Order: sequence, then structure tokens, then C-alpha cells
Amino acid sequence: MSRRNAVSTISVLGEVAEVQMGYPFRSRLEHEPLGDVAVIQMKDIDDTNLLHPEQATRVTLPHGKARHLLRTGDLVFRSRGRSNGAAHVVKELGPAVLAAPMLLVRPRKVLPEYLCWFLNAPSTQAQLAAVAEGTSVRMISAEALKSLPVPVPPLDLQRRIAEISALAQQEHTLLAEIAALRQRLATHLLMKLAHPSPERATQ
Repeated sequence: MSRRNAVSTISVLGEVAEVQMGYPFRSRLEHEPLGDVAVIQMKDIDDTNLLHPEQATRVTLPHGKARHLLRTGDLVFRSRGRSNGAAHVVKELGPAVLAAPMLLVRPRKVLPEYLCWFLNAPSTQAQLAAVAEGTSVRMISAEALKSLPVPVPPLDLQRRIAEISALAQQEHTLLAEIAALRQRLATHLLMKLAHPSPERATQ
């Protein structure tokens, strides 16, 4: 047995996580300021796959739908559109549901942080693109997602991978902020050169 096989196994996503369709609202969502449930939609996930529930639409959900409520550790997966990334529910949202056609991924035998990293990895995104259905609008079905092969290393290695990924993302964010500040500074200095002070103009 190789060292790789000794420390990691290959499963399909449906074996290590529950996958289900988001709540199927029958009509267009109308915001209710006093609604008791926040509805997470694709607009609430940014391009870096971070969840922003602050501006989520609120509704009053019928009784008996508690099984649809999101939990800390869940992943919300964009099943349609140009990006099929996943966002991790890292903190308690209060009563909230995921709206169809998004998919809810609830890890059972793998760390949520690790699975989120894996789903968002470029190689995994390429695999998902290969099984996407549709022409004008790409869609990943729940069955296709369940069939996705997932490497499952030991928990300590999953944790290390997730931590390194988080640090790399923080570095990327900081470098982008530094680049933006440098650009602003350069623009400011160049504008000063383009608009010399009256004292310089008389020299």
C-alpha cells in the first residue's frame, strides 16, 4: 500500500455529506422587515465565496419547516451560474434558510472547512464544469454533486489544509489591499504633479 493510500481515502460527496435542494419558494420573494427567517440567496455570496447574510431578504416561513433551517458548519453551494463555489456558514445566523436552486451541503464525515476548500479549489471547479448541464445557464444537479469524488485525509491533515488555505486567503486579501492603497497614493501624487500649486506656477 502506498503512503498516499495509507493516509487518504477517496469517497464521493454523498457519502461524507448530506446534499439537499434549498427551500423551494413558490412565488417571488418579497422582503418582510418583520419576517422571522432570513433567506440566503446567490446574491448573498461574494466573488470570494464569503457569505454576507446582513442584507438577506426576510420572510415569514410556514410552520413545520424547521428541517430547512441552516446550521453552523453547513455549506451553501451555488448550483447555477458562471461560478459554482461554496460558502461556509461559520457563525450562527439566527433562523435562516437557503433558497432553491442553491444546494445545502451538510458535512458528516469530513471537516466543513476542508470540504469548503476542496469544493472551491480550481481543479474541483474544473471537474464540476465538466458535468454542468445547460447551455445558456450552467447548472450542477444535486445528483452530480453527490457523485463528486472527494479525497478524505485524516482529520488532523484536513485541519492543517484548511488552516493553510485560510492563511493564504488572508495573505491574498492583504496584498490586494496594499496594492489598492499604493494605487491611490500614486494617483494622489500624480494629480498633485498635474495640478501644481500657485507658487510653482509662478516659478
